[in-house]
Amino acid sequence: MLQEFKDFINRGNVVDLAIAVIIGGAFGRIVTSLVDDVIMPVLGILIGGINLTALKVVIKEAYGETAELALHYGTFLQAVIDFLIVAFAIFLMIKLINSFKKDEDKGPEVAPEQSEEVMLLEEIRNLLRER
Repeated sequence: MLQEFKDFINRGNVVDLAIAVIIGGAFGRIVTSLVDDVIMPVLGILIGGINLTALKVVIKEAYGETAELALHYGTFLQAVIDFLIVAFAIFLMIKLINSFKKDEDKGPEVAPEQSEEVMLLEEIRNLLRER
């Protein structure tokens, strides 16, 4: 069983997946920063100076030491925008990778073999041209 696990780990798919998860985590942080620090302030200005993350519906006001109970839908909207940007970036990356794979798969074009009849006809044509 230990040998099977070792073979599974060494296949390459697991290593590729681990690398993808690490890169994805770092990429996610970059996109989150892009959304939080670049896109959302611009979007806030466009919709009238509103901080999107501050949007909420208060269900129960704060009372004494009890904190307010609210639905923070602005934070949810920011997470949705974050997801859409990550999904679009991954889509573009996969599309780019697939375009490279298509070029690799094509390989050099090989001319189809000619039949014996065609070869004989070409030979006759060449002999006639020489005369």
